[in-house]
Amino acid sequence: MSTNPDSRRRIVLVDDHAMFRTGVRTEIGAAVDIVGEAGDVDEAVKVILETKPEVVLLDVHLPGGGGAEVARRVLATDPDVRFLALSVSDAPEDVIGVIRAGARGYVTKTITGEEIVDGVRRIADGDAVFSPRLAGFVLDAFAGAVDPGSIDEELDRLTQREREVLRLIARGYAYKEVAKELFISVKTVETHVSSVLRKLQLSNRYELTRWATDRRLV
Repeated sequence: MSTNPDSRRRIVLVDDHAMFRTGVRTEIGAAVDIVGEAGDVDEAVKVILETKPEVVLLDVHLPGGGGAEVARRVLATDPDVRFLALSVSDAPEDVIGVIRAGARGYVTKTITGEEIVDGVRRIADGDAVFSPRLAGFVLDAFAGAVDPGSIDEELDRLTQREREVLRLIARGYAYKEVAKELFISVKTVETHVSSVLRKLQLSNRYELTRWATDRRLV
């Protein structure tokens, strides 16, 4: 791998919002080679393994299991791929979850295009890259101040929208009320609930409520 800081790195961009991917491509496309894009877990794994990028810019919350699932599945086949998480979230469970899955950095979407390019280059060269506040948190986590084992791997399997639906259902909302609260259809709520039950291996909404209550998510 080249260590020339002016070389163009080959990257794949993974985010479930097409407009965001377009914006990132506009911001950094002149400085890197974006060899592929994806909007969900299965598509991301396929594109990454086919294109073999140096770095994957990876959103944490994706349909199909989240960014951590992408990293786990890709690294099981190709351990040379490097991941830089790029997310709006700075929640501890998101940061630790994706780092534990194999990402080498985590930055928030408030950074500039120039900072993204610098982060990509540093990750490609083997460095770890974190937004300043997150760097301190990650150091604390792995120094023992925060227990990485306390991060719930089952919760990591759920998308951000599935977590939102889960919390509302666990609070006793009816499907119609959830739909109104989240501006989605009742059928979409039903689909999310079915997905949550399947991923968590639960049988009904009463078990789901107990599961959420046990984890203090309600």
